[in-house]
Amino acid sequence: MAFMKKILLPLLLLAGLLATAQSGKVMDNVSLKSKILNMDRKYAVYLPPDYETSQRSYPVLYLLHGSGDDQTGWVQFGEVLRIADKAIGEGVSTPMVIIMPDANTGQRGYHNDIQGKWRYEDFFFSELMPHVEKTYRIKGEKRYRAIAGLSMGGYGSFLYALRRPDLFTAAAPLSAWVGPLTEEDTKRWVRQQELKIADTTVNRYHRQQTVLELVKSVPDSVKGAVRWYIDCGDDDFLYEGNSLLHIAMKKKEIPHEFRIREGAHNWTYWRESLPVVLEFVSRGFHQY
Repeated sequence: MAFMKKILLPLLLLAGLLATAQSGKVMDNVSLKSKILNMDRKYAVYLPPDYETSQRSYPVLYLLHGSGDDQTGWVQFGEVLRIADKAIGEGVSTPMVIIMPDANTGQRGYHNDIQGKWRYEDFFFSELMPHVEKTYRIKGEKRYRAIAGLSMGGYGSFLYALRRPDLFTAAAPLSAWVGPLTEEDTKRWVRQQELKIADTTVNRYHRQQTVLELVKSVPDSVKGAVRWYIDCGDDDFLYEGNSLLHIAMKKKEIPHEFRIREGAHNWTYWRESLPVVLEFVSRGFHQY
């Protein structure tokens, strides 16, 4: 019996060490100073299991949260650590760094506001991306950079990938809000905010910020620049906007994958979507 204990104890210790080595790492309270937003901005980061033991650089996925959450949303409710570790361990996903920024402090949203006073989009491209790609071992080329998000973060994914197809190889909006569907919807929103803005400015802002309008203006030369995966539940209240967007992309002949699954606008749905997203963006990070 004593002999067996001597054999089993090292084996158990080794198993424990292997289990620890196979786990990634999440930090959900990291920050950087933003001159554009005049404040410190938080973000969360997932580092893959072999990050601490290797010297290699990794692809990056920017993963955006929805309205009402912050940078901890995908960590706490989306279980990004468990899901990403499992996907990487099973070979479904390539190891990658995942950056989850906070877009719910100061003002909510991933866009610049209509008055130009709150410039979150400018912060994302000019400050956040350069900061994290310098701080972590992240490959800086387009082919190793993807973006995804849910609801409000789905809108941010659309906005950024349509606006900057030169920066992202893949985009995966989930249950996305696609912005006001008509110019009148945008004008109604401006009136509700009690903003005194000329109709010409509102119309221009609508064309610049609404996903349906951005799709219509995609040049033929970049139709295939981004690999698209669009996912929405059949009981989701944003189903109409996603369906209209799918139709608009079909008419524009923009290649994309469009999936309607059983489900609603909730974390149960998005936790099931995340492994598919990781697999989808990984296919773009690979070379065939």
